[in-house]
Amino acid sequence: MTSTPDPAADVYEGRDGWLFLIRGNNRVLEQYGRPGVSRATLWRWRRLIETRMRRCARLGATYLHALAPEKLTVYPEWAEGLAFDPARAPALRLARWLTASPGARAWVDLTGAFRAAKDGPPLYLRTDTHWTHQGCALAYRTILARMGVPARADIEARRERIALPFTGDLGLKFMPHRSEWAEGSAIASEARRIHANGLLLEMEALGRGGDAHLGAHAVFRNDDPGADPRRLVIFGDSYAQHTPHSPVATLTALLADTFREVHFLWSTGIDWHYLEAVRPDFVLGEMAERFVIDLPPHGIRIERLAELARERKLMGEITAADARSPAPLPPAAPASAPEAADAAPR
Repeated sequence: MTSTPDPAADVYEGRDGWLFLIRGNNRVLEQYGRPGVSRATLWRWRRLIETRMRRCARLGATYLHALAPEKLTVYPEWAEGLAFDPARAPALRLARWLTASPGARAWVDLTGAFRAAKDGPPLYLRTDTHWTHQGCALAYRTILARMGVPARADIEARRERIALPFTGDLGLKFMPHRSEWAEGSAIASEARRIHANGLLLEMEALGRGGDAHLGAHAVFRNDDPGADPRRLVIFGDSYAQHTPHSPVATLTALLADTFREVHFLWSTGIDWHYLEAVRPDFVLGEMAERFVIDLPPHGIRIERLAELARERKLMGEITAADARSPAPLPPAAPASAPEAADAAPR
């Protein structure tokens, strides 16, 4: 049954109980309207991706940029009765802004891949914003194809397929909670965590490892002879995660099973000091499509993010240090930007 749209609600219930995030801190539904994500913001993302490519290249690394598409972008027909324009999805607009830009070489078109596969098994959980195993595996293969790295062919044979009751992040917003049966996605793997930062260890000691988000940092080692010998650093979010054995579908688990060494830093910004020290072969910037509305802070350090997260989560309050203005963002679009001549994509 389709609910009546409620502009005060974060979640919209579409066809067959499928739940969609429409508000929240990122004002998701507004991003599909006009003006949506501003043209200045899209221009600045284009410049940012180009800069990341160049700086990574100087470090001997290949940079790739991937947006995890929103359910609204992939399954607009399942949100029947909800007024929005899927053609103005932020990922589609940013892809158009990258046309004829060097940054196009870094772009991983997850939206195109997901839309092409949406008539098959569901790519998202019904009560959650995140992927099923099928969606995660598709993102994994699409990212590796852009890297020119073959995907592991034996992952499905090593996956635990036990179905478990699951209440997603959207289902938790209802009383009573909305639940579903979700097939497990943990795989038998040689990947092992060899480092976790203080924030992650402290949260795990409190039994709250799943609450370690922004600022979490983990490193994984895989001594399987079949693993790719190169090193990957991921700057990502909850679609990647900080465990190689997650019971829900996460990119880090699959990528740690593929590469000899994977570093995961929960951040939308790039810690360049960290990359200079690690010298990876690949750098992946992964984030939810809805995060496009904001530019990441400039000059961020993972240690500082962890400190701020610890102050919020472990001390239960935002300290004066957290309340200070964030680091300055990249400069606004210059007058020479395409939008100044009304020639930019819309």
